Amino acid sequence: MKTLNIFTNKPDALPSGRADFLLAASVTKTCEIEGITQAGIPGKIPYTPTLDAEFITTQKLFSMPEIAETPSGVPTPALITRGVHNLYEFATIETLDLGLEVEPKQTSLHSFGIAPSQNIAQGANINAKEVFAKGMAFGKSYDLQGSYLILGESTPSGTTTATATALALGYDVADDFSSSFLNVPNDVRTQTINAALALTNETMSTFEKLSLVSDNMLIFCAGFLLEASRRFHVVLAGGTQMAACLLVADKLREDVLMRLKSDNITLSTTAWVAKDANSNIKHILEQLSYTPHAIYTEFSFANAEIPVLKKYDEGEAKEGVGAGAALAYAQTNELTNKEVVESIELIMYEMM
Repeated sequence: MKTLNIFTNKPDALPSGRADFLLAASVTKTCEIEGITQAGIPGKIPYTPTLDAEFITTQKLFSMPEIAETPSGVPTPALITRGVHNLYEFATIETLDLGLEVEPKQTSLHSFGIAPSQNIAQGANINAKEVFAKGMAFGKSYDLQGSYLILGESTPSGTTTATATALALGYDVADDFSSSFLNVPNDVRTQTINAALALTNETMSTFEKLSLVSDNMLIFCAGFLLEASRRFHVVLAGGTQMAACLLVADKLREDVLMRLKSDNITLSTTAWVAKDANSNIKHILEQLSYTPHAIYTEFSFANAEIPVLKKYDEGEAKEGVGAGAALAYAQTNELTNKEVVESIELIMYEMM
């Protein structure tokens, strides 16, 4: 078994210079299963990626009056990403519509004609080969503006579909995926994943399995990564979902007879994911055919003046909307923990 090389507090963890920021925004109707996710406004979970896209781009909301938050009031990690951007701007912020129910307003949007995927318990109904091909084509044509690219995601219930995806592809990761919950709703998740896996069989191709149990974000980004990393450095901004994206890319490179340029890829997540007692991102990454470059950034809301932010340190929300890479971007560009917290709080005070 390979040893995962995870650096902490390493000032040159990311490349130098300004990064482009792409948000892979997607809806899987798995998110509508009662109790499976808390990533957003109850009853309006499919709005979450739309609101995240609007907020990180403009620091405003157009499609709903309030920012997405958990039932206990923990705001979306989009707040972290936007807070870092206000201190050290990304070269660009753009959104990939990988199947949204509501198109975000006032954003630079790339559309690919991809519909939201269905509930995996009944079959996701994705044309995985087509979505993957669209990802590869965009990775080949994407016009980089900055020095490198940060690729984040917003896909409510995406850890559930990521778990089902990895298991369907034969990876030993049943207990390794994280959740936005402090106390993970394993009964609901397990039932959903088992129902999805029951739709597959060993005679199916990788693409056939992905079409039933996965989500558009994972499949598209895997294709994008294979092509884009041949041209420039890509930072996968996220936790166990983006680790699953690497698993999908590693599996599908065999189907398309391509090598993955792994030395041009970094996975960057938060300490809340890396040290999560209920998941194991290290074990997920150890399933890869190579040793990846994976990092997390030590960051804390311990000294925040707004109490609800401290729930991040207690294990709620953890990651998403590029927060892990945004924090690494901040550290690489010599921003302090205090400066980032104050930037985030200033946004929140302005919203009150």
